[in-house]
Amino acid sequence: MDSYTDNNGMSCGGWHPAEPPRLCSRGCGFFGSEENRGFCSKCYRDYLKETMAKSEAGVIKSAQLGIDKPIDVSSSAKITEIDSDNPSVSAPPVVIKSRCGLCRKKVGLLGFECRCGGTFCGRHRYPEAHPCSFDFKSAGKIAIERENPVCKGDKIRDKV
Repeated sequence: MDSYTDNNGMSCGGWHPAEPPRLCSRGCGFFGSEENRGFCSKCYRDYLKETMAKSEAGVIKSAQLGIDKPIDVSSSAKITEIDSDNPSVSAPPVVIKSRCGLCRKKVGLLGFECRCGGTFCGRHRYPEAHPCSFDFKSAGKIAIERENPVCKGDKIRDKV
């Protein structure tokens, strides 16, 4: 069966199946492609990150130093790394809240942030529907004081 017919009934000769897919070059178990140098999509992305990190560590751009030619760091000088033992350097992990604080229902992208700091679903988004610890009354008083400063008029006695 070297040929097949398309929907119009015309014969398209010489159709041969493509070569069988190859496994990823790193041996992760997924199939690689020639476009990705034999890697699967995940391993190719990691490969690109590694090559970018090597090229950035090896060459300092001339714009940073104001020199016409790029300097090869590996041959001329060594860059001192920041101590990894110092906890103030590392950033705290970002926590994504994707569940309601009361019923634990998944809220996804549509979670409602309350002023008390919690994320809630559509049913529990109002302060009356969950145990809200935010004091709206005092926050309102502070906002009114900030927006409406006290205006005192001049006394007539001082002008006479």
